[in-house]
Amino acid sequence: MGQKKLVRFEAIKGYPNVLQYPENMAGKWKDQFGNSNPITLELACGKGEYTVALSAMYPARNFIGVDVKGNRLYIGAKQCLAAGQTNAAFLRTQIDRIATYFEPGEVREIWITFPDPQLRRSRAKKRLTHPKFLRLYQQFLQPGGIIHLKTDSPVLYRFTLTVIDLYGLELVTHSDDVYGQAEVSPELRIKTHYEKLDIAGSNRIHYISFRLPALPLPDKDRELQELVFQHEEATN
Repeated sequence: MGQKKLVRFEAIKGYPNVLQYPENMAGKWKDQFGNSNPITLELACGKGEYTVALSAMYPARNFIGVDVKGNRLYIGAKQCLAAGQTNAAFLRTQIDRIATYFEPGEVREIWITFPDPQLRRSRAKKRLTHPKFLRLYQQFLQPGGIIHLKTDSPVLYRFTLTVIDLYGLELVTHSDDVYGQAEVSPELRIKTHYEKLDIAGSNRIHYISFRLPALPLPDKDRELQELVFQHEEATN
């Protein structure tokens, strides 16, 4: 491990806005923030650009950036401490454990900003909008809570639209070219490190917002797997 990473890992041990694999946090985030304001998660947040920007934009709401890589969380956590943004926190953990940290209805909104699109067909279950993860989010997302996906990956964009259609989810809005719209909301103007890199080389940013139902998702995972296979076979 490089010296810079060691310094960052040591630093976040003392950061009051960073929690690393905490225990018994479900229902206790009001103690962390000192209030009961609504919570928004940024999943796979990397350096936490959305957590930093949204917490500055909406001081009456609480924001939590979630990622497993502490050296990345360090960047956003340090910025929030320097700016006195006490409504922002960072949780270091794996996303597949996320439901253990929140009680039912404790989270109002989720942002998934430029996650790894897991392009190989065999890794589709690792996409953060796969039903495997949506079922986790259902455990703590408030009824009517919105999930936002922002990505430069056309594969992940189309996959998520397929999931929404197949599982009968409520599509709020979507765009295959965010900055091509006449008006772009302040939230969508926030740019992450990975957005600036344009790893997908698409020259377009895609966005989807949708809601999950209160009832469990139907068991259509095998059908989804077949659709993914058919689509990728057709595009190869």
